[in-house]
Amino acid sequence: MQTPLSWLAGRYSLGPRSVRRAALTSVVAAIAIVVTGGIVRVTGSGLGCPEWPTCTGSTLAPTAEMGLHGVIEFGNRLLTGVLCAFVGWVIIAARLQRTPVPAVLRGAWAQFWVVVLNAVVGGVTVWMRLSPYIVAAHFLAAMLLLTAAVITWHHARHVEEADGAGPPPAALPPSCRTASVALLAVNALLLVVGTLATGSGPHAGDSSDVPRMPLDWALVTTVHGLLAAAVVGIAGFLLYALPRDGFAGARRTTVFFLAAVVAQGAVGLVQSLTGLPAPAVTLHLLGSALVWTGALQVHLALTASASRQPSAADGAGTPSRHPSTTSVH
Repeated sequence: MQTPLSWLAGRYSLGPRSVRRAALTSVVAAIAIVVTGGIVRVTGSGLGCPEWPTCTGSTLAPTAEMGLHGVIEFGNRLLTGVLCAFVGWVIIAARLQRTPVPAVLRGAWAQFWVVVLNAVVGGVTVWMRLSPYIVAAHFLAAMLLLTAAVITWHHARHVEEADGAGPPPAALPPSCRTASVALLAVNALLLVVGTLATGSGPHAGDSSDVPRMPLDWALVTTVHGLLAAAVVGIAGFLLYALPRDGFAGARRTTVFFLAAVVAQGAVGLVQSLTGLPAPAVTLHLLGSALVWTGALQVHLALTASASRQPSAADGAGTPSRHPSTTSVH
């Protein structure tokens, strides 16, 4: 059965650069949704619109009586619509490629369904009156969206760069493969523990009336800091162990990642010592999105480089030409 997209694909086609730009835009939008969600929380606007999907029982938009809190919360809801438009752009651009790449199209559709999931979790957050557990799930759903967007962007970049790939790199040491997986795993745990620190601390929701998780905030924050230190250690080892020949891109990505983690740690330390001021909390949320993006980029860069190594199937000295089928392991 012919669909509107298949009908359109039969008449028009787009170059690889179009899907790369669309995918990058969706990454930026996913990071923006994390930051604006943080702004809603630290400004006490989580219940600025007390109902969902409408703002009140009778109006879609906030009323004048709701003030700035209603505007902030409703603005965050509108951003979800903008995000849907960007994801739709990725789907269309991926479908209209002269040589379609299934990994890009799958990633684009995965983003669409995660946006739907995030919207539903956001609605449940309102219905549950900002339960810190649901707030944490809402943040993690936003990071899941960012994950899908970054992976899609990685595949889209390789659609454009595949023809310009250089000679196969040197063999990737097994320790580097293990370290890149560990980097992702510890970063994921860092995000989860970060939500526990938020849920048990002063900024778990709208105000002091919002219940907190029954955890020792100082202990959770200490564990969070230790995990961040572990991330720095793993990334430092990876940078040391990576071969210089054939892995320049992966080494450069790792250096940028290390810089982002150190900066994020500095912001986290400052916010803890200064009573969690709202600007620092918002900046820390932005940093968490950038650090997670960096961890994914490091792993994907290594996976892409390793996929170009010669194998028995490809023949000695012949690079594998399927970087677009790599995925996070």
